[in-house]
Amino acid sequence: MPVARLVPTQEAADLLDLTRELARAELAPRAAAAEADEEFPREVFRTLGRAGLLGLPYPEELGGGGQSLEVYLQVLEEIAAAWASVGVGVSVHGLSCFALATRGTPEQQAWLPDLLGGEQLGAYCLSEPHAGSDPAAMRTRAVRDGDSYVLTGEKAWTTHGGHADFYTVMARTSDDGARGISCFLVPADAAGLSADPAERKMGLTGSTTATMRFDGVRVDAGRRVGAEGEGLSIALAGLDAGRLGIAAVATGLAQRALDDAVAYAAERETFGKPIIEHQGLGFLLADMAAAVETARATYLAAARLRDAGRPYGRQASIAKLVATDNAMKVTTDAVQVLGGYGYTRDFPVERYMREAKVMQIFEGTNQIQRLVISRALARGGDERTTVVTR
Repeated sequence: MPVARLVPTQEAADLLDLTRELARAELAPRAAAAEADEEFPREVFRTLGRAGLLGLPYPEELGGGGQSLEVYLQVLEEIAAAWASVGVGVSVHGLSCFALATRGTPEQQAWLPDLLGGEQLGAYCLSEPHAGSDPAAMRTRAVRDGDSYVLTGEKAWTTHGGHADFYTVMARTSDDGARGISCFLVPADAAGLSADPAERKMGLTGSTTATMRFDGVRVDAGRRVGAEGEGLSIALAGLDAGRLGIAAVATGLAQRALDDAVAYAAERETFGKPIIEHQGLGFLLADMAAAVETARATYLAAARLRDAGRPYGRQASIAKLVATDNAMKVTTDAVQVLGGYGYTRDFPVERYMREAKVMQIFEGTNQIQRLVISRALARGGDERTTVVTR
């Protein structure tokens, strides 16, 4: 069912209407087959880019849409409700543009219109096989050699790995711990850059994930974003927004699972009436609806803080934690509502459940989110961060 949205302008309302129409016409009809065939839908991102949906939270002067994060995340939720793999891809692409948009030089930012317009697809290389939740322990190195850097190492769990046109890469330029990491924009055709075979995943099979290998990849020094040693601070700032992107994607997936469960419960009859009218199942659906609404309210509250220029890192972690845990529960309960049918691939709710699981893992596991939140509380947990909106 359509979700009631509270958006600040008529332009934003029209944007959400456009997104719903694109999702209904272009995404939803293809999702099940593409997931079953493990097909990466590269052209879908061009379609979304040409519709102006990939660069929404970035300034118009950089080729973006000039929209608030609050509006962008609701667009992302609508996309994910139709096809979660594409929702994740849009979020990751936005994350891959973050460093360039926020820390790039004017000359570097001239590359952004093609990136934000979807003609080039981005990927984000931070995690490594031995350092998933501890990026400061990364081993991939970038060694200065005249007017260029030479990158050597490997990056794990790269969304769009092998399909992207550029990679935002964090690599070690010195041994100075967290202050020894720098950020680079690496073109996909760079000599020495290769992708391993895609990971065989339980869900989001339309979204390619692969390890990227850097075997003496030479990158012009003009492709370093920010100063040497600023890479980790750039990465962590981007991850705050990225966590809200995943929270919105998880909420869209949960909303879709709820919608399918309600539709089934309204049609399926036992003991002479639709099963939704049986209190035991009706209450389960009510709890599912409450979980979806809670997730949405939580990510929107964090987005409004960021839009107001307020600190929002703790709230981003809370939103990611709440939304992804709730999505896991809602999709599992949707399978329960459909009973035996829910466990078969004839109905999509089993796919939703498989897709929800990884959302508790990437952009920082939910155990890491609890660590981030608890540390923030220890630094000053009584601070109130309320944004009043009209």
